[in-house]
Amino acid sequence: MNSIIKVLLLYTTHEKQTLKIMQRIKAQLEGKCDCDLIELKSDSKIDLSQYQAVLLGCSIRYGFYSKVMKKFIDENYQQLNKIKSGFFGVNVVARKPNKNTPETNLYTKKFLAKIAWKPTITAVFAGALYYPKYNWFDRNMIRFIMWLGKGDTDVTKEIIEYTNWDQVNEFAQQFYIKTCTLP
Repeated sequence: MNSIIKVLLLYTTHEKQTLKIMQRIKAQLEGKCDCDLIELKSDSKIDLSQYQAVLLGCSIRYGFYSKVMKKFIDENYQQLNKIKSGFFGVNVVARKPNKNTPETNLYTKKFLAKIAWKPTITAVFAGALYYPKYNWFDRNMIRFIMWLGKGDTDVTKEIIEYTNWDQVNEFAQQFYIKTCTLP
């Protein structure tokens, strides 16, 4: 009988959409892996040696992934490269069919090219808009960016969710197959 491996699900988030995605992935892995779901903060102390697999999830804000996540990767890439691992990015540009893979999503493509860590599996998911939660500046900047990209600009909607949950479920299955199954 195969033993259950320990998996770190580490994420950063702005409006909690990356957390929702990571929670969905964790639910798909339950019973197959022992998962720790942790939000990465600037003062987090993460001991990677206790994990056999790692999944990092990160969203963009104004065109950039989290500096906290980038710093974590830069400081731990050698150890990350020694274990099976995955990365997914979250951004609303990925709502477009021709921008929803790591190879076609400019933000994710550039991010992965800049880091020394080479994850076993990667993905990009469309995020969500939470206009009423944004401060005045963010609401108007994001609305303008969405207008330029022909996206939804209705600031009265509580949430505009673009995440394709079937795509998330499929990624969770592929992550399990590629990183969590023992040879």
